[in-house]
Amino acid sequence: MTPAEMAAKLVFHVKQEAVDDLTAFGAMVADKNEVMNLVGPLTLPHYWSRHVLDSAQLLNLRPNAQTWADLGAGAGFPGVVLAILLKHTADAPNVYLIDSLAKRCRFLEAVVAELALPAVVINDRAENLNLRVDVVTARACAPMTRLLGFAERFIHNGADAWFLKGENVGEELSEAGKAWRFQVEQSESLSDPRGRVVHIQGLQRAKSSTRTR
Repeated sequence: MTPAEMAAKLVFHVKQEAVDDLTAFGAMVADKNEVMNLVGPLTLPHYWSRHVLDSAQLLNLRPNAQTWADLGAGAGFPGVVLAILLKHTADAPNVYLIDSLAKRCRFLEAVVAELALPAVVINDRAENLNLRVDVVTARACAPMTRLLGFAERFIHNGADAWFLKGENVGEELSEAGKAWRFQVEQSESLSDPRGRVVHIQGLQRAKSSTRTR
């Protein structure tokens, strides 16, 4: 997939400056991947579809969100992609890139500085934070049961929850239903018909559940 083919699947205009930043970001991921194992090496040739489009599709669903929190931000998907695209809007919002691993945070800080992104890197566990954001998201962070524990405080503070999940999402949701009560909507991923974008609302702990870690 080319950058133009990727952009054609989005409902908003992707400026050339954003394409340039996304290209530079891809090079940074590829450069560090051998020593940091940021993404599966076989996915790098499919950067624009597998990583950029998969991340960017969230803006199709919440185009007016001004603050985002990416839990387990890792290599920067979706958070850095969102920050790049939002950087080139009239009112650049804040994207919080949250990860508990210091070495990943150092990589993210280097990306944010190099590309002058409207993002803040936080080296901490998500469940320790008390941030108010419009959207909380995650990709390849944790199984749904644990992920909901990470996102719980954000959701209760008013965040809309949109998670990028793979083909086993049905099993994850069934398992999560043992510990949580929630309403869920799923839509097919633009990057892979097997993937799903999962929207969670009305999150509450099941009465018999213990705190998820």
